[in-house]
Amino acid sequence: MTHPFFDLSTHGFLRVAVGAPRVLVADPAGNAARTIEMAREAVERGASVVLFPELGISAYAIDDLLQQEALLAGVETALKDILDASRALNLLIVVGAPLRHRARLYNCAVFVLRGQILAVTPKTYLPNYREFYERRHFASGAFIANEEILVAGRAAPFGSDILLVAEDVPNLAIHAEICEDLWVPIPPSTRAALAGATVLLNLSASNAIVGKSDHRQTLCAAHSSRCLAAYLYSAAGQGESTTDLAFDGEALIYEMGAPLAKAPRFSEEPQLAVTDIDLGKLAAERLRQGSFGDCADVEQGATQFRRVVFALEPRRGDLGLLRAVPRFPFVPDDEARLAELCFEAVNIQAHGLRQRLRASKIERIVIGVSGGLDSTHALLVAATTMDALGLSRENILAYTLPAFATTQRTKSNALALMRALGVSAREIDVTPACRQMLNDIDHPAARGEPIYDATFENVQAGARTSLLFRLANQNNGLVLGTGDLSELALGWCTYGVGDQMSHYNVNASVPKTLIQHLIRWCARDARFGAETVSVLQDILATEISPELVPGDGAAAQRTEDFVGPYALQDFNLFYATRYGFAPSKIAFLAFHAWRDAGEGVWPSAVPDDQRVAYGLPTIKHWLGVFLRRFFETSQFKRSAMPNGPKVSSGGSLSPRGDWRAPSDSSAAVWLADLGAIP
Repeated sequence: MTHPFFDLSTHGFLRVAVGAPRVLVADPAGNAARTIEMAREAVERGASVVLFPELGISAYAIDDLLQQEALLAGVETALKDILDASRALNLLIVVGAPLRHRARLYNCAVFVLRGQILAVTPKTYLPNYREFYERRHFASGAFIANEEILVAGRAAPFGSDILLVAEDVPNLAIHAEICEDLWVPIPPSTRAALAGATVLLNLSASNAIVGKSDHRQTLCAAHSSRCLAAYLYSAAGQGESTTDLAFDGEALIYEMGAPLAKAPRFSEEPQLAVTDIDLGKLAAERLRQGSFGDCADVEQGATQFRRVVFALEPRRGDLGLLRAVPRFPFVPDDEARLAELCFEAVNIQAHGLRQRLRASKIERIVIGVSGGLDSTHALLVAATTMDALGLSRENILAYTLPAFATTQRTKSNALALMRALGVSAREIDVTPACRQMLNDIDHPAARGEPIYDATFENVQAGARTSLLFRLANQNNGLVLGTGDLSELALGWCTYGVGDQMSHYNVNASVPKTLIQHLIRWCARDARFGAETVSVLQDILATEISPELVPGDGAAAQRTEDFVGPYALQDFNLFYATRYGFAPSKIAFLAFHAWRDAGEGVWPSAVPDDQRVAYGLPTIKHWLGVFLRRFFETSQFKRSAMPNGPKVSSGGSLSPRGDWRAPSDSSAAVWLADLGAIP
């Protein structure tokens, strides 16, 4: 497909590669040939940048051979070969080589692009302990700045003070460091990131010993997270001398703490890890995290960086997307992580409610239970809270409040769940109160006419909320809210009543997709007793509906017919609020996450009949609905929302926390960008 929408660079992505070649000991010509071969493979796979290991042109573990003229001359010749070959490759190639400068030898990273050496960066911190004795051969580049080096007959900027800035790729600035540089308390790349580097490279040798791989991965993850950057790491592998050490060829790519790609270790064959990094995401996070910019200001005088500007000319066209895009950004795919998240989420909610009850000196909770997802989960949180406080669950005054459209299924599930949990349960039919109000305002429905407008619906929502607050007054209780984050985002709640209003709302920052998984988790482990399991499972299987319009024994309203599939809308919500992505980028990500139900990883608890696919027209349509409802029509409801704890890293919509916006803004700029989607 040729439309720019399908080009990953349109949306701020860059394809990068990390190579783990099979090296030849002290054979620069042979290593250059293998480097060129892998560089060509990187181009074939659409990469624009490829990183190779430390001293990969000479091999790392060659000790005093590094002081042999023949070898060092061979390295220069090998670099000429790479330069010549690179003219035909639209690829930034970063290789490791020992290079001489002013009668000293440096362990260097060499940046090669289309027949030119853009820059050379020397290693700053030289290990001289345990098995490494680099000071025997190399000088530190710590104090090399504003200099040039002559390599293969060409002069190039030389120093640890270099950033390579792409003039044709927004937000791309590259910095290289070498192996030990990452192990010190303040790696050179830290200040480089503060100076603007978004892609950090590490050419490494780093031998293999038991447990060291985990340590390397932890370092890369933590450093990329602190620096709000991508971190590419290439370690020496097969072919290196094993006289005293062994090497595993670890190739890693991280982005803001998250692993994107990893090559198999100890492979006999050369390995190339390839992925797409999100430069736009890195820029968005730096824009929002003010402390990162403050730190940059503090460190501004510590290191002054030279900016080498170049044109990368990344490959254009539909290359797909080589990175996992979770269908449910609020819900981990990994089963162990999902269980941990569920445990944390429930306990965060219960902790928030526990503190509110203690501060208010209140020991009773009043809650309306409909038999739907949200009130079910809020009731489970209330039970958890009472258990933690050492209070009887009978202190939870739970009411099911049927009206015109309540189905027997939801009412039965509400009553069954309340009985199974041992709370104080009661049914109050609000139909007479609703009918009285309809009569008072002379609504046609009071005369039997089937006029089921917003007035008809909100009369029911208002009657329920009014009743719950008066019950709280009567019983010295706290009205527990049940409305979730997804409903707040879409404005799918009645202002001042219904799910929008309560004394405290434990679900306020929990999206619908996560609530479904929290209930599944409780059911799977029978966390509230065996009697609750079948009820919870049936609640999960019930169609999501506000049950405000009468039907023939079944819900006449399907919420997702009005506001769209919650799976898509939670996806839209996450990327719109967490990173501020443009609609076209959100759609691009959704397209790759949802276009094929058979691809990618599904959380195991998702039933087979819910493992569906969405095409681009569907994605675009519901994204348009989201943009209008979120940016144009619903903010006034969020501006007046009750207190409730923030639960997920996706954020909340509380005006006191993650989201503050005017209630009368226009959605025009977002809808204009939506028009760029084919």
